[in-house]
Amino acid sequence: MKRLVPVLKKDGVDKDLIMLIRTILAASKEIAFRVSQGALAGVLGSTLDENIQGEVQKKLDVLSNQLLRDMLLDDDTVRAIASEEEDYVVGGHPDAQFIVAFDPLDGSSNIDINGQIGTIFTIYNARNDVPFDSELQFAQAGSEQVCAGYVLYGASTMLVMTTGGPTRCYTLDLTHGGYLLTQDKMAVPADSNEFAVNMANYRFWDNLIQKYFDDVLYASDDYNSASIRWNAAMVGDVHRVISRGGVFAYPGDSRPGIENGKIRLLYEANPLAMLVENAGGLAVTSGQQRILDIQPTTLHQRVPVYMGSKNLTKKLNFG
Repeated sequence: MKRLVPVLKKDGVDKDLIMLIRTILAASKEIAFRVSQGALAGVLGSTLDENIQGEVQKKLDVLSNQLLRDMLLDDDTVRAIASEEEDYVVGGHPDAQFIVAFDPLDGSSNIDINGQIGTIFTIYNARNDVPFDSELQFAQAGSEQVCAGYVLYGASTMLVMTTGGPTRCYTLDLTHGGYLLTQDKMAVPADSNEFAVNMANYRFWDNLIQKYFDDVLYASDDYNSASIRWNAAMVGDVHRVISRGGVFAYPGDSRPGIENGKIRLLYEANPLAMLVENAGGLAVTSGQQRILDIQPTTLHQRVPVYMGSKNLTKKLNFG
């Protein structure tokens, strides 16, 4: 099996970008160790604080965010960082080449039950036309990403990443502490009967979304073997979709503040959309607009999300 760095070099990835990726993955190994220790490391349970999203922070959320923040700000290739757990952009090295955004621990409601969780990250080239620590550094469409990936913590620790080419899967080898290539080109099947969607929100969806899932679950012979899968962790649900097909859906709904759903464009939708597309899938928002073409307007912007197998995702063009 090939190690990560030789694969990236073969792909022609810039040396400084490789070093930055290694920094992110060094933090991921620390997080993976703390996750594996669980209660033994004292990382279970919640803090008394809320993040910018209005969500109660878990202890492991705070720890993961601090690990990534400290290691990235110490890397001289990083001009600025943005985190789902931080109110504002944090400036790094004013003349550095890259900016990094991340969700330090997606699916944190699963921490205390030993469920699926993961770290999502994305890298862009820094802008020279705005201040180094400005929110405008991140006002770039997802199509401008130079790297997107996630680390899934579970029975094994897996890295799924693209630097513009194929979406590849690596597995952390605990023997030597490195990520080894275990799937050279991931491919999303064009058809599937699996759906990752939170049906508890059904009553808040608009009529078209409700009708679609009524057909999926009860009416249409086309979906007589449809299965709903929901991890309460987007990173885990999208990993299943990339691995074996299906659709991840998080529509907007009628609740105040959830009109555009709960998925953050910068930290979740854009990096996962890039991974899905580079594996042959489709990633869109309302009206079949390509997620990667959305021009961000705010740092913590939310968007309705539909991504996965092409043929199924094309039918989810509403809400």
